[in-house]
Amino acid sequence: MAKNKIKETSSKKQEMVLMQGNEAIALGALAAGVDFFAGYPITPSTEIAEILSEELPKKGGKFIQMEDEIASISAIIGASLAGAKAMTATSGPGFSLMQEGIGFAKMAEVPCVVVNVMRGGPSTGLPTSPSQSDIMQARWGNHGDTPAIVLYPNSVLESYELTIRAFNLAEKYRTCVVLLSDEVLGHMREAVVLPDLEKVKIINRIKPTIPPEWYKHYKNNPKYISPLASYGEGYRFHVTGLAHDERGFPTNRADEIETLMERLKNKILHHIDDLVQIESYMMEDATRAIFAAGISSRAAKEAVNILRKAGRRVGMLRPLTIWPFPDDAVRKYLFDMKTIIVAELNQGQLSRELKRVMGGVWNYSKQKKRKIVELQKNNGEIITPEEIVNLFREVR
Repeated sequence: MAKNKIKETSSKKQEMVLMQGNEAIALGALAAGVDFFAGYPITPSTEIAEILSEELPKKGGKFIQMEDEIASISAIIGASLAGAKAMTATSGPGFSLMQEGIGFAKMAEVPCVVVNVMRGGPSTGLPTSPSQSDIMQARWGNHGDTPAIVLYPNSVLESYELTIRAFNLAEKYRTCVVLLSDEVLGHMREAVVLPDLEKVKIINRIKPTIPPEWYKHYKNNPKYISPLASYGEGYRFHVTGLAHDERGFPTNRADEIETLMERLKNKILHHIDDLVQIESYMMEDATRAIFAAGISSRAAKEAVNILRKAGRRVGMLRPLTIWPFPDDAVRKYLFDMKTIIVAELNQGQLSRELKRVMGGVWNYSKQKKRKIVELQKNNGEIITPEEIVNLFREVR
């Protein structure tokens, strides 16, 4: 069983500042070294673009407002191929438009970051209300079998930290990384202490050191990660969304296609320990638990505190990495729980995944029933601690 990385909550003491979630994402991107942003304004993510439009030129970076989200994802892919650390930010309808480009970035193994500040949907939906209904789209939105790395913070500070992590993972694994947020998290303000940048690890893509004539843009290796040359550096290579060989040229050979698809899969599956990040809260002696992510996990944590004061042994498990889904952590922490409440702002996207890992609602090995209880909202309102507490009292 893989060991899941637990979030470290300590940080270097710096000056405390009042900061908005979207502002934290923008500043986190700057700390990670972003030097190209292309996007189209859309509520509730617009502040990210506004801040970067002012700050990127100051450090020699480029900001461009595109005509739509399809152009935006295409622009950041092109910028990344030219060597830039590139990102865009959007919300529900724009995220849908970007899916083909996201699939291209994964197939062509182009590092980039896409921020999705989720809002109510479908269609235009609820532009100024929160939602968590893009969790499945973040994994399965683009067609075909492709890897997915999706992160989801639950605070302003984590919005900063996980933005840096998103860039690091994109550069390391040569893929498009999605950072999920939500309307409340994006617009809320908190007093935060940002980490000392001198202590923050920044990862840049591996550059080739071999002669240009030896270079293969998609060369296989045991770690499933290969160096990445940029256009203009003297290395010739081909980029396409078609199935391709090691040099990037289209192929119909079954063996080369299989090698390509296995690499796309295994560079994620073989690095689960590095990718998966969770928070376990008061789970040591818990007999019942809450599973929640993002803004809903804040209500879940407060519900745990309330129930603990009442003598109930309740804990919380929170995925900071939504995809790859933390299968091993779920089995480790939740398998023997009598009751698991899944709190989410959608119609059951996390709970369905939880049931997949848990084998439905029955613990077959011990022949006893395990209750998985769903607490869902998709009306533009957030889940409150009281709603979780009351539901626990109902299902005792």
